[in-house]
Amino acid sequence: MLRSLSTVALLVLLALPGVASAVTGVAFVHGAGRQTDALNDYWKAEFVDSVRQGLPNPANTLVVNCDFEQYMWDSRAAGCLAGQLHGFITSRGITDLVVITHSNGGNVMRWILSNPTYDSRYPAIIQRIRWVNALAPSSAGTPLADAVIAGNVFENALGWLLGYQNDGVRMQQVSWMAYYNQNNLFGTGGRPALPKGFWNVVGTDVGSGVFSGNAYCGGYAQSVGLEFTQNWLAGCSDGFLNCTSQNAAGRLWFYDYQSTASGYVLNHNQSRRACFGLDTILRNDL
Repeated sequence: MLRSLSTVALLVLLALPGVASAVTGVAFVHGAGRQTDALNDYWKAEFVDSVRQGLPNPANTLVVNCDFEQYMWDSRAAGCLAGQLHGFITSRGITDLVVITHSNGGNVMRWILSNPTYDSRYPAIIQRIRWVNALAPSSAGTPLADAVIAGNVFENALGWLLGYQNDGVRMQQVSWMAYYNQNNLFGTGGRPALPKGFWNVVGTDVGSGVFSGNAYCGGYAQSVGLEFTQNWLAGCSDGFLNCTSQNAAGRLWFYDYQSTASGYVLNHNQSRRACFGLDTILRNDL
């Protein structure tokens, strides 16, 4: 209901004189890792190309490439993200920006939204954002980050998912994120609200059975790996994040099964893929 009210408010604003010529753009903000080709290595062109067809001008699309192996406030993380977002809205004349994030990308985006005086580019970015669609954001961290930093078997088993012992992983330890949420970030319980909507898509389970219809989208091996890691998480999780972490900041948009085709669940890998109509949902949202 809250999401619908926001949509109505947007339509009213776009109908006002001087706003009707709004130029809409979409930015895809990846999650973990040091990305140099996030379009192909993180999101896949099928997903991005499908979503951006919802734009009046599909060319108004940015796929961010930054180093999220760093702490969120680092110049190579939030600084890089701010530079690419600011350059995008300036060069393309974007006045209505929808940001789509995944996993740890939500934390870096929340840093910008929560700390407008930290960087001179932040206010212009915030002003132009319509809202952030956060796909499986790690807003309260994950026990798997604690396990990786502890140096046990997860360090190797989760290298493909989390990366190894870097600051971006260290930051996502549960107690560390609790500290940041209480002192540096907005949007969680008891903290000031974020200046723009931060809407969560929450993955609730992992399907990995050989005959499971939803196990193969995004890669069967990844589904099996996430089924394994789910053993260290709560009953409601996407194989990497507990549902409570995914919905710790901002507001719930929907749990996967509420909106996906056939009510399929989205594991942590599938929530950045064209799986079960997710791309269509995001496309229609533009």
